[in-house]
Amino acid sequence: MKHCIIITTIHPKSEAISVFEAQPGWHVVTVGDKKSAAIPSSANLTFLSLAAQAKLDFRLARECPFNHYARKNIGYLYAIRSGAEVIFDTDDDNIPNSELILPTFACDHQALTVSKFVNIFTHFTREFVWPRGFPFDEIQNARRSPFRLAKTPAAKIGVWQGLSDGEPDVDALFRLVLNHNIRFSRKKAFFLPSGRFCPVNSQNSFWQRRAFPYLYLPATVSFRFTDILRGYVLQRLLWQDGLHVGVAPAAVGHLRNPHDLMKDFADEVPFLLHIKEIVAIIESVKLGVDPWANLFGIYEKLTAANFVGRDEMELLGLWQEAFMKIER
Repeated sequence: MKHCIIITTIHPKSEAISVFEAQPGWHVVTVGDKKSAAIPSSANLTFLSLAAQAKLDFRLARECPFNHYARKNIGYLYAIRSGAEVIFDTDDDNIPNSELILPTFACDHQALTVSKFVNIFTHFTREFVWPRGFPFDEIQNARRSPFRLAKTPAAKIGVWQGLSDGEPDVDALFRLVLNHNIRFSRKKAFFLPSGRFCPVNSQNSFWQRRAFPYLYLPATVSFRFTDILRGYVLQRLLWQDGLHVGVAPAAVGHLRNPHDLMKDFADEVPFLLHIKEIVAIIESVKLGVDPWANLFGIYEKLTAANFVGRDEMELLGLWQEAFMKIER
C-alpha cells in the first residue's frame, strides 16, 4: 500500500471506483459514512465501514462528525498507517483518462505573475472559467492579466493539483450561469512560487509523504469549503518547508454526481465573501521550524476569527495524536 487512492462516498460502487481499483500499483481506500452503501473489499480495495472505523485505534474516528466530508481524514490515517508514501486524493465521480501515473515531485517551470491569486485554468483553456474557491473579485483581473511560465531550477513539489476534464471543479455560480463542459489542453505542468495562491481541491491531487500532516480536512466548515480551506493553509505551510504546489494537466474526467446547485451556492457564498480575509490571516501567522506548531498556529487564528468552529482545535489535536502514534 505504498500508493493509495482515498475516496469517500455515500453512493453504491461507482464506475470510477471500479476503474481506480483496477489501476496497477495502487490501493483504493473508500471511507464510508452513515448514508453509505457497503462496497465489497478486494485485494486492491479496502472499504472502511463505520464499524471498521470504530475498531481503528484513532480517537478521531469517534469524534469526527458523521455525514461530513471530513470523515475522509480516517482514510488518510489508515493509508498512512498502512505504509503509504504517496496519496492520491479524489472522489467517486472522477475517472482516469488513462493509467494513473505516479508523478515526479519536482518541476522546473514556474508561473510568473504579480497577482496573489492565480487562476490556474487559464493556462490550459481560453474558456471563461475559474476554479472553486477562487475569489469572485479576482476573476476578471485574472482574465485580463494571464500569467506566463519561466524555466527555473527544479523546485520540490509537496502536492500536485491536477485538473479534471468534462465537468471540472468549479463553484455553483459557474454552474448556475454558464454550465458547460470543458476539455483542458495538455500543456506543460508548472509550480506556483511562494506568495502566490490557487485553490487546491480534493478531486485530483497527489500528496507526497512530507505533506501528509497537512492532509487534515477541517470538520467545522461546510462540505464545499473544507478542502478549499485546507488548500490555502497547505500552501503557506509548504513554502515554510521549502515545497510548492504543482499544477498538472487533467488526468481524470469528472462525471459529476447530482448536486443541488442552490444548496451548493448557499454553502459557498459565506467563505467566498471572506476568502481574501482568510488568506490574509493565514499569511499573518508567524511560522517556525515545527510543522505541527505552524499548523496549529494557523487554525488558532482562524478559530479566533470565527472562520472555523470552536471544536476544530480539538479535532485537529486528535488528528495530530493519531498521526504521531502512527509515526512512532
